[in-house]
Amino acid sequence: MEKYKLGEMEQRFADIIWDKAPIKTRNLIEICTEVFEWKRTTTYTMLKRLCERGIFKNENGTVKVLIRKDDFLAEKGEEFLEESFKGSLPRFLAAFTRRKKLSDKEIEEIQQLIDGYKREV
Repeated sequence: MEKYKLGEMEQRFADIIWDKAPIKTRNLIEICTEVFEWKRTTTYTMLKRLCERGIFKNENGTVKVLIRKDDFLAEKGEEFLEESFKGSLPRFLAAFTRRKKLSDKEIEEIQQLIDGYKREV
């Protein structure tokens, strides 16, 4: 699903909106002119793309968030797991830890997540 795949500039643009929302389009244009050296039309084109994906909404000159950043990243992660590891988190962790040793702190954080989940179920 292309909804959760953003190019580098789309991601940087989305991060600005998530940080500032709700934001007036004129203010967004000013920020993008300063940060990216974009023209007004470029900002509108990029905004339209992300609105068509259902991430943001441009309503009466104000850009609003439809999908919070945390929810977006969670969906993106789930999509990656599904596409790359057939939805298996253990398969992902096995592949990841073959190349990178987890620190004691990371192991503890993962264990706390698991323990918290067990309590909820």
